[in-house]
Amino acid sequence: MSETKLDVRYVAELARLELTEEETSLFERQLGMIVQYVEKIGELDVDGIEPTLHGQSRVNAFREDTVVPSMDHEAALRNAPDRHGEEFKLPKIVEDA
Repeated sequence: MSETKLDVRYVAELARLELTEEETSLFERQLGMIVQYVEKIGELDVDGIEPTLHGQSRVNAFREDTVVPSMDHEAALRNAPDRHGEEFKLPKIVEDA
């Protein structure tokens, strides 16, 4: 495995983070271990293995898009806390609008 020196101070500066010496040292060790682990995974022989997004096969679970009768307009508005004619009336939630 290669010894990768990660410039934690530089990354912290880019992210506008103020790290103590102890935090910098800790993150350098932790990130170094992560890089070593990724390098170890990279050593695996994956020839002939198809790439997948999931560990198990997935199928489309959606139903066909078919037109079905819907709730009538008055029934939909019946439980509305407030309405304006044939529309739901909602409280303002955007400032300065």
